[in-house]
Amino acid sequence: MILVSCRNDSYLYNAYHMVKAFFPEEEVHSSVEEKASHFATAEFPDGSRLILDTEGDREKDKHVLDRQWYRMMAEKAGRTLAWGTLLGVRPTKLAFQKREEGFGREEFLSWFRKEYLVSEDKAALAWDISGRERTLLGQLDLNEGYSLYIGIPFCPTVCSYCSFSSGAIGDWADRVTDYLDALCRELASIAECSAEKHLNCIYIGGGTPTSLSARELERLLSFVDEHFDRSRLLEYTVEAGRPDSITREKLEVMKKHGVTRISVNPQTMQQKTLDLIGRKHTVEEIEEVFCLAREIEFDNINMDLIAGLPGEGPAEMQDTLEKVGRLSPDSLTVHSLAIKRAARMGQEEQKARMGTDIGEMIRMAEEAAGRMGLTPYYLYRQKNIAGNFENVGYAKVDKAGIYNILIMEEKQSILAAGAGASSKIVLKEPCPMPGSRKKKLTNLIRIENVKAIDAYIERIDEMIQRKGEWLWH
Repeated sequence: MILVSCRNDSYLYNAYHMVKAFFPEEEVHSSVEEKASHFATAEFPDGSRLILDTEGDREKDKHVLDRQWYRMMAEKAGRTLAWGTLLGVRPTKLAFQKREEGFGREEFLSWFRKEYLVSEDKAALAWDISGRERTLLGQLDLNEGYSLYIGIPFCPTVCSYCSFSSGAIGDWADRVTDYLDALCRELASIAECSAEKHLNCIYIGGGTPTSLSARELERLLSFVDEHFDRSRLLEYTVEAGRPDSITREKLEVMKKHGVTRISVNPQTMQQKTLDLIGRKHTVEEIEEVFCLAREIEFDNINMDLIAGLPGEGPAEMQDTLEKVGRLSPDSLTVHSLAIKRAARMGQEEQKARMGTDIGEMIRMAEEAAGRMGLTPYYLYRQKNIAGNFENVGYAKVDKAGIYNILIMEEKQSILAAGAGASSKIVLKEPCPMPGSRKKKLTNLIRIENVKAIDAYIERIDEMIQRKGEWLWH
């Protein structure tokens, strides 16, 4: 066990997560010690102790502290982290901002590496992706436009690695109609409030939206047709996801209603892993469903993979990439498994090697994506990824998921409906952040729906009212 303590709580978050990134195999506990003689300390199982001081009572800039703490941890661990001191989940946001400030490539790379100790290849990746994001966002109406997220919190079964708010469809069979009733009420309210705005993207996610029956899917998509003007729509995505939830009838329903982009997400093409993580389908079914979608003329299909699933290493990833490559998806999203998810799957004994293996698997995926003609277009990170790595979306030139970029860069309002859905309202003028005692100003308001399915159904009027104050503020 590693014990991390700080003299005040303002730096505890950074200190804890950096230690966790360097030592994913260790249990890390943190505490605030207000009377401590040192600003921050880390005590290790071998009895050693690392100490961070700040020249008396004068605290240094957090970036300076981060770099000092990082170098101490790097020397102790005997390695560096790909993203250096950067703990945020949106590294491309920094690159995007610097582009808007007029930075050139070399100026940004120098600044990013010096400020955050990021590796040269990750700094270049962030810069290159931010450029592609900027081009794609240029297609949107950022002033009078908005995008719509619709959440379906059901799955055929719940995968062991999943952290999303979803439930097995079989457990909720008698409440699906009630859920759709509530969802349509919320959508009707959004449509009414947004009648004068331009809808640019629709994303139906979850969960697994195709857990709904073809009839239920028809009801939902017909409701969207009736209530929303799609004349300015650039992208219409349904995250079909699980192959065992996709049928010809459902694909035909989506095609009829103008869905332009779908996902067929295997996560892996290793049967032993699919069985282990709770997926009730075969590798062959993944291939069959993908080919069926092509037969129905879907020309923008995404596939998701996860690096670091239990029992998998570079050899399994290589085999998965070869099988996916033969299908030739239009986009590929490669996720790094987070330590907390690994622990839920009983991988505690493998955590020590996960950082190394995941790094190699990410490199293999990048090379495979290049062979498929896919380039990286969006990137985000999660806390507790061993090795401090990232999740990257690759796509053909004209097949990038615009909605995915919006989630990262927060340049346009996203109105969200459904259990656990989170709306992001981009304001034209800064206003005091809700709940902030210091009256901190913000240009972004987040409005969360309750996560529990039954609570969402019962409290739908409250969910609708929560948005009312802020819509088009």
